[in-house]
Amino acid sequence: MRRLPENLLCCPVCAAPLELLDGAGALVCGVGHRFDAAKQGYFNLLTGRGTEFQSDTAVMVQARTDFLGAGHYDHLRTVVADLAQRHVAEPRAILDAGAGTGYYLAELERRHPAAAVLALDISKFALRRAAGALRDGVCMVWDVWRRLPVRDAGVDVVLNVFAPRNPEEFHRVLGPDGVLVVVTPLPGHLAEIADDAGLLEVRPDKARGVATSLTGLFDEADSVTVELSLQLSRADIYHVALMGPAGHHLVPVDLWADVAVLPARTVASARFTIQVFRKHQAR
Repeated sequence: MRRLPENLLCCPVCAAPLELLDGAGALVCGVGHRFDAAKQGYFNLLTGRGTEFQSDTAVMVQARTDFLGAGHYDHLRTVVADLAQRHVAEPRAILDAGAGTGYYLAELERRHPAAAVLALDISKFALRRAAGALRDGVCMVWDVWRRLPVRDAGVDVVLNVFAPRNPEEFHRVLGPDGVLVVVTPLPGHLAEIADDAGLLEVRPDKARGVATSLTGLFDEADSVTVELSLQLSRADIYHVALMGPAGHHLVPVDLWADVAVLPARTVASARFTIQVFRKHQAR
């Protein structure tokens, strides 16, 4: 059963508090703006012009579901949850900005069953999956670059995994003792299959760039490197190529033709940085 602390969400039209009504089948504000849940369980809060950004397609989301479902990133998910829990032992509200299918957020929800769980993403296809993966989470189609539909200082953990970052908004919605957890790939990530899979190159200064982009608003409190040795089938390589940003530019039929000539199993190294940030304290 979905649940929300009082006044946690704000109406994207008028900024009044949004509440769950009709057995959690609708989000309604006091002014009367109403957002009904889709049959798959998510809410679409984007109104008017919607968003100019390209959302993940059904094909990309299916590829992500298949790849993550094979367990390749299970250890990464565990470390992400461990770090968040280390810094905020008992969060009251957790926000995943760019939640995708809810793969990482679901582990935090499992560990913190009393916490309110919010998933934001611009892809309705991804949120269909997230709504199924989260037991009590509220999943909302939303553009992370716009003002988030969350009250000031309303959440204790902001999760941001391979997703766009809006520093000002993350700072606004995060409580004074909360943390922002950012996961990014490191240089050399899946380098063994990058050419065959058409993967985008990771900048050498990626982690430093994340910290720099948050300067003045957040201070880095922790950082962990995760390296995984993966045994990837041809189907795994196909899925990992389609599930990320490169998937917007790849033609599935052509990609499969390239992948089909690879060995039955390929060893590849997945490399990530997990950074934990706290709100900057002026001295």
